[in-house]
Amino acid sequence: MTTGLEITSLSVGPMDNNAYLLRDRATGEAVLIDAANEAPRLLQFIEPGGIRAVVTTHRHPDHWIALEEVLAATGAESLAHPADAPEIPAVTAHLHEGDTLQVGASALSVIHLVGHTPGSIALYYAQEGGHLFSGDSLFPGGPGKTTNPADFNSLMDDLEAKVFGPLPDSTTIHPGHGKDSTLGAERPSIPQWRARGW
Repeated sequence: MTTGLEITSLSVGPMDNNAYLLRDRATGEAVLIDAANEAPRLLQFIEPGGIRAVVTTHRHPDHWIALEEVLAATGAESLAHPADAPEIPAVTAHLHEGDTLQVGASALSVIHLVGHTPGSIALYYAQEGGHLFSGDSLFPGGPGKTTNPADFNSLMDDLEAKVFGPLPDSTTIHPGHGKDSTLGAERPSIPQWRARGW
């Protein structure tokens, strides 16, 4: 029996948001990260196996426009961090720093990254070289957008302490928009990000 997660992605909407389907190969159970837009395409994307839950990485509407329609069609639960949950429709349970999100026989760790929004989260899957679903907190080329120096410093501190510090260079970054990268490719640029302030 093959094990681990099958990871597929779909770019939706006018802002090219990435939606990620994580399906456990052993059990077939799946979760969707960010029901961002274009509900009919997302529902086609997740069939025929369906999903157990939708994880919303943060409260910005371009990451949850299709959420209510996807929930209604699938019966999935809706998961988000409590700091952002009041601005996300239909959240049924909260994810906190250090929680484990179980997808069948596979497990992902919840990482709370404060700065892009107060309740932004990333999900880390440690197997197969490592996979980080970073929402809008980390992209190829730098951290996500922040609106003031305090938020930028908070996000950079969290990224260094919780992502670049403990996770291996082999980890693939799967961002909320755009192409994948790796922590190893981005790590040398951290001093430059700090110096420029964005």
